[in-house]
Amino acid sequence: MATLQISQGTFHLSATRNLILPELTIRSGESWAFVGANASGKSSLARALAGELPAAKGSAHSDFTHPVRLSLEQLQKLVSDEWQRNNTDMLSPDEEDTGRTTAEIIQEEVHDEARCRQLAGLFGITSLLERRFKYLSTGETRKTLLCQALMAEPDLLVLDEPFDGLDVDSRANLAAVLAQLHHNGYTLVLVLNRFDDIPDFVDRVGILAECELTHIGDRKAILAEALVAQLAHSENLEGITLPEADEPQAKPTLPPETPLIALRDGVVSYNDRPILNHLSWTVNRGEHWQIVGPNGAGKSTLLSLVTGDHPQGYSNDLTLFSRRRGSGETIWDIKQHIGYVSSSLHLDYRVSSSVRNVILSGYFDSIGIYQAVSDRQRKLADEWLRLLGMETVADSSFHSLSWGQQRLALIARALVKHPALLILDEPLQGLDAINRQLVRRFVDVLIGEGETQLLFVSHHAEDAPQAITHRLTFVPDGESYRYQLDTL
Repeated sequence: MATLQISQGTFHLSATRNLILPELTIRSGESWAFVGANASGKSSLARALAGELPAAKGSAHSDFTHPVRLSLEQLQKLVSDEWQRNNTDMLSPDEEDTGRTTAEIIQEEVHDEARCRQLAGLFGITSLLERRFKYLSTGETRKTLLCQALMAEPDLLVLDEPFDGLDVDSRANLAAVLAQLHHNGYTLVLVLNRFDDIPDFVDRVGILAECELTHIGDRKAILAEALVAQLAHSENLEGITLPEADEPQAKPTLPPETPLIALRDGVVSYNDRPILNHLSWTVNRGEHWQIVGPNGAGKSTLLSLVTGDHPQGYSNDLTLFSRRRGSGETIWDIKQHIGYVSSSLHLDYRVSSSVRNVILSGYFDSIGIYQAVSDRQRKLADEWLRLLGMETVADSSFHSLSWGQQRLALIARALVKHPALLILDEPLQGLDAINRQLVRRFVDVLIGEGETQLLFVSHHAEDAPQAITHRLTFVPDGESYRYQLDTL
């Protein structure tokens, strides 16, 4: 029986940070879940268990011969690499289109068409095998990488945030697949932000705090302790206030009583495949919308129309902030009214920048800083950093932070100008329970000011802020979708 055993392990993360694993034994066939706050060392733990991070002190011994690790960062890099293939000097002479298909990604290391199709069937993505990987939704790319990880039948599978970016049905499907793998004798390690993402079959749990494994043991006993800590923290969120907007009297004004968004019979298609199929939708003053639907339904495409980023916005009857698209407005005329967070923005924020400058860029709707920053804007950004508990990393590189800390900084970037329209597309992805509570509280306070309207996308129903008044649902209808609009 294979065993991974660590005793008094110290793993160097930087000149000043270490991951401490006092005692840990994982045996073949066991299933573990490790849960911790952002920057607690979860991703480093995943690397250590997969044999990618050696112990500087203590002992770490593993009999597992083929460990495989899958993470959000790996997904981000793979998507980025696929888009980089747009550079013509990377194309082969006879290549007609850029990027690999889903089937090619799954079989990157192990070529076995039958097994590829079998795994795709398990995850419900058989129809995507011939699609270009770079055009898939976040949830679809996650399923693709899970299939890729299972192709070689690893004897230790380490999954770092496997459920983030998946809709309700896909999370249930993944949990069922993992349960089957567990019953088939696979050794599984799940690294999670959410206690409620721990599947029922997992019976061993570890808790990370400040880069140290503080608790390990029976699932029921450990979760009881963790729940107490969450409830105690939630009391500290009452009465929270947000930093002011920059010169509130200078904020751009909108004509009163006019809708923020009006889309009439909207259609977006790629290669004659409809992504949005005759959607009519109006967001009136005072309305806060939740947008729900399966992975790949077109939710992010709809949001890209609203942000002005989608080129097919010009071919639709679309009015944003009282300006008809294509009537001479600039992209900045649209973006000045919007605060925005999404997985695609997180992916696109590749410039070298300090954490403070990432937050400051929210004033200019840019990725990076390209114009003068006022003293007041710097002061307000520092207030946001203190509110997030991130003042000590203000001058650190954005990309040196954990994934969850990066997401917190991007959320602050979206909120700094107290926008007329706040668009949150899976904003809580990668955040632990405490920081999810903090962000929901930020949103509730901002909406309570009465000058911001919300578009909220999440596959977790419990993440929706209390302010939601309307819901737009993408309902599967054959090979396309129909749309259900409800007042709550």
